[in-house]
Formats: sequence, C-alpha cells, structure tokens
Amino acid sequence: MRKELRFAGFGGQGIQLAGIILGRAAALYEDLYAFQTQSIGPEARGGKSRCEVVISDNPRDYPKVRNLDILIAMSQEALDSYISDLDSGKILIYDPDMMTKHPERDDITIYKIPATKAAYELGNRIVANVVMLGALVELTGVVSKDSIKKAVAESVKEKFIELNLKALEKGFELGKKAKGEVC
Repeated sequence: MRKELRFAGFGGQGIQLAGIILGRAAALYEDLYAFQTQSIGPEARGGKSRCEVVISDNPRDYPKVRNLDILIAMSQEALDSYISDLDSGKILIYDPDMMTKHPERDDITIYKIPATKAAYELGNRIVANVVMLGALVELTGVVSKDSIKKAVAESVKEKFIELNLKALEKGFELGKKAKGEVC
C-alpha cells in the first residue's frame, strides 16, 4: 500500500500542519510509515506553500512523491501549479471559495470542499486546514477518523483542541456531502 498526497496553498493556511497531522495519524495510529516533506516560498506568510505526505506499509519505501494520488488545493496558484501532476484516475480536493476559476478536467475525480467558508462559520479561519483534513479522511479513508482525531488533538495547542475537533467533524460532514456531488 502506498498513497501520495500533496497539500498546497499559501503561507498562513496551515498547509504544513495539515501534512504533519496526517503523517502522525498514519504513523502513530495506523501502524503505517509516513514521510512528510515541505516547501515554503521565500515570502513565508502569503507565499506559495506545499507539503507532501507519502503513506506506506513499507519501511524502506521511497519518501518522495513520484506518482501523486491526491492533490488538496487551497489556493488558485496551488491549483494552477499542481493539477497537471495528477494523472488520469487520481483525486483533486479543492476549496472553491479560494479560486477564481475552477478546474476543467474530466479524467480525475474532483471534490469541492468549502473549507474556508466552514472555518469562518466556526469562528476562526485558521482551522480551514483541519476542515480539509476531515473531508480528505471522509472521502478517501486514507486514515481512520479515530486516528485523525487523536493526531489533531495532539498537534494543536490545548486551548484550540475543541475548535479543531469541531472543524474536523465539519470536514467529515462536508466530505460526506461531496461524495454525492462529485464534479
């Protein structure tokens, strides 16, 4: 088993943290191996941000993305930069509220998850990344819901645990809804 994922957006969206949380869920609670790499533009906050996670059952697996399975795009620049890395039959999950134009490909499975809007409704836009994690888990089953809940609770400051767990649950809801609305 090998899954290759890329979270992409801009600095300040929690792209790196999303990858760390997913890797933690896989490695600590799923008895899998997780490799996480990241890239942040020189502007940091507001600049291009990317995080890749490879989840595998092989401890000697190659730690870099070779054949992207899932792209999670949280900005137009990220979508434009990386959608071509998805081969036919792969998955795109994106935040439509952060886009000026929407993807037009009929050879991949596309899910729209309004993570930023949901985060605002929860009272804090900084949890859009966790909303997206919840949707990812609901849509793909890459890790279990219990594993991702544990990893979220361990990865955020104590005063933000409740908010992040609510964001995760909202992501599960949005993912379930998106299953019936595949683009």
